[in-house]
Amino acid sequence: MRDSVMLKCTVCGEENYLTSRNKKNVPERLELKKYCSRCKKVTIHKEKK
Repeated sequence: MRDSVMLKCTVCGEENYLTSRNKKNVPERLELKKYCSRCKKVTIHKEKK
């Protein structure tokens, strides 16, 4: 049931992280605060479609 998803920075658009989520427990898109190496700060990263 786990699905691999790519996280994309909302500020610069760079795809930085690959993670997984359980589709059953988390039906909505993933949104996490992560460090972006291009922006050089912590930004919100959203799940790429």
